Amino acid sequence: MPFAKLTPEEAAALVSHGDIIGFSGFTPAGAAKAVPKAIAARARAEHEAGRPFKVGVITGASTGPSLDGELARADAVLFRTPYQSNADLRKKINSGEVQFFDMHLSLLPQSVRYGFLGRLKFAVIEACEVFPGGEIVLTTSVGASPTFCNVADKIIIELNRAQSPALLGMHDIYEPKDPPYRREIPLYSVRDRIGSTVVKVDPSKIVGIVETNQPDESGGFEESNEVTQRIGQNVAAFLAGERRRGTIPTPFLPIQSGVGNIANAVLAAMGENPDIPPFEMYSEVLQDAVFKLIKSGKLTFASTTAITVSPEMSKEFYDNLDFYRSRIVLRPQEISNHPEAVRRLGIISINAALEADLFGNINSTHVLGTSMMNGIGGSGDFTRNAFISIFVCPSLQKGGKISTIVPLVSHADHSEHSVQVIITDQGIADLRGKSPHERAKLIADQCAHPEFRDALHHYVELSRSGQTPQSLSKAFAFHQHFMNTGDMRGVTLD
Repeated sequence: MPFAKLTPEEAAALVSHGDIIGFSGFTPAGAAKAVPKAIAARARAEHEAGRPFKVGVITGASTGPSLDGELARADAVLFRTPYQSNADLRKKINSGEVQFFDMHLSLLPQSVRYGFLGRLKFAVIEACEVFPGGEIVLTTSVGASPTFCNVADKIIIELNRAQSPALLGMHDIYEPKDPPYRREIPLYSVRDRIGSTVVKVDPSKIVGIVETNQPDESGGFEESNEVTQRIGQNVAAFLAGERRRGTIPTPFLPIQSGVGNIANAVLAAMGENPDIPPFEMYSEVLQDAVFKLIKSGKLTFASTTAITVSPEMSKEFYDNLDFYRSRIVLRPQEISNHPEAVRRLGIISINAALEADLFGNINSTHVLGTSMMNGIGGSGDFTRNAFISIFVCPSLQKGGKISTIVPLVSHADHSEHSVQVIITDQGIADLRGKSPHERAKLIADQCAHPEFRDALHHYVELSRSGQTPQSLSKAFAFHQHFMNTGDMRGVTLD
């Protein structure tokens, strides 16, 4: 059937105050761009006329500035989930102007299907092709788009001419049935394909197509520095050592890596380590470092839900699409992050922490326990189910004013029961089989910066009794000293 052609403004005019919208996007990759900007413009006009206008915003993960940034600046966000990384939206969240609830990314699609998040009025989805029968070819991410399309009352397509229709065939769209009819996910290797190359919907649900021509708004990541390089080298050395002693099988295991410059440095170091063989990835995001490893032959196959690369690497990807087509598959986040698949495949997870404490608890989300940074993302999906779960962070932040190793994390996202290894630029703490007393000494000695080691050891000495050496009165002394002075250095525990 022919679909109506809409301008972004005409599409935005279909939206009403209070509507809940599922937008495509997992990072800026594949994020809707034109329609959310038009919704933001409409919100400003409505506000100027004295009328309320806000919408519930659900995405796969973070998005680009044309979505989260525009809607936040227009005061058009009623609530937001499950993950974000936009500075304007973050400010609104931490001021209480936007209600944000954090979620594990693997759970988002089923929460939408179950109706836990309310009725989805619209799905706004970026595509590179739409066929008359309702077959939608997604672009550089899958995220939760298949679920949004299936659940929403109406679908608006952003047909982006900046993304090649030749992407057809790179996606593997599979959505599990809901209880009590759910079966096992039939994915037994990183390379398995278990679904369709397109999202299939009732074509009558597609209310219109907005044509665009705008590349993903990914700006790339910072270059690695001495600290991130040391972290990467420590991770590579640890994994190579595990393989030598036989705790990692000789052919190696699939890798999951988080997003950012540390993740890029870790992958680069793994690629350079001669004791790590060619390996596969089963992850949620592919960054620039991944494509370099694929070209070098060190990475043989990658499963993901998003391709989030710099403009230069995007050109490389499209110029060599046939080469990458046989080496990359794009899946829904419900599958890329699924606990069943992670446990079955034996994933080695490597994720970044804001801070870690002496017992192995990890804070991934909150600054000083109260201010949201981005969200938990998919780190919990992988950490809880990994063959080996690793967290990485620099030992210092803010020019040495903050120790990322603290007596007790100010917000707990991953408990000591799930975290097996902590690695910083200082060294490696393998926590497996260690009691809380042993963990505390190991983390202080191996991961903390020398500037803070004595204070951390002194903290443990304050409480010698009990299975866990914890002081309720001093647990947040590092944080309190920073709040009082702007610096953790010089903290006293007496």
